[in-house]
Amino acid sequence: MKIETIGVVGAGTMGSGIAQIATLAGLQVILVDVSAPALTKSVNSLSTRLDRMVHTDQLDRPSREAAMQRLVASTDYRSLEGVDLVIEAATERTDLKMTILRDVESAVAPHAIIASNTSSISINSLAGALERPDRFLGIHFFNPVPVLALVEVIPGLQSSTGTIESALQWARQLGKSPITVLDSPGFVVNRLLIPMLNEAFFVLAEGVTTAEEIDAGMRLGASHTIGPLALADLIGLDVCLSIMDVLLKDLGDPKYRACALLRDFVAAGRLGRKTGMGVFQYRV
Repeated sequence: MKIETIGVVGAGTMGSGIAQIATLAGLQVILVDVSAPALTKSVNSLSTRLDRMVHTDQLDRPSREAAMQRLVASTDYRSLEGVDLVIEAATERTDLKMTILRDVESAVAPHAIIASNTSSISINSLAGALERPDRFLGIHFFNPVPVLALVEVIPGLQSSTGTIESALQWARQLGKSPITVLDSPGFVVNRLLIPMLNEAFFVLAEGVTTAEEIDAGMRLGASHTIGPLALADLIGLDVCLSIMDVLLKDLGDPKYRACALLRDFVAAGRLGRKTGMGVFQYRV
């Protein structure tokens, strides 16, 4: 199935990023969120990013205008009626995602693929919310979406072959490099990555060295392009904590216990770049 029109549910960082690359790839995009202010903020942020691309000669002005014209923002799920694919990009909470997926399924046409951008929650568990699990799977982008090439495509037990092939084709259509992985806690990347970020918090909490030195050590000693604590801030400390909790619950291994310092940051509302303060301080 050729995918020409998509819906993105959730106007946060991930949803806005997915909308951006899809509009630039020539797709019609309907961005849905229950919060009108969140939609306005997301569209304005997307517009600013495209302006920045124009100013740095990555995009010409006509292409920028055409991309924005392909974007529609809506608070109404019924606007998804004609889409070929919908990707849910809401907060990493199973109950919320299931509610959204049910609402999406009731709105879309029978041919439409439904996907979740979850970074750790079981695809088979989410599929239980749907009457047609054969057209559902996980499509996990990485933040920042416009920059990182990887997409994890995670079929559920009941995902049809056509659904999987269409998802892989769509990811390539966006200029991404998809890999197919089994439905396992944290999938591949986050099962490896998030425990490493969590360990950086343990090192920080133990006073082994400073946050700046921890990040410098991994950049200069392990060829990482960004340090683990700065990366955690970029991902969102609340997201990192949620993934650690999923890994601990689903795998049952105490090595996935979240660092108390990470929990403290989240409890204090220091969530990283999106709030202006995490391990490090940022302008917002």
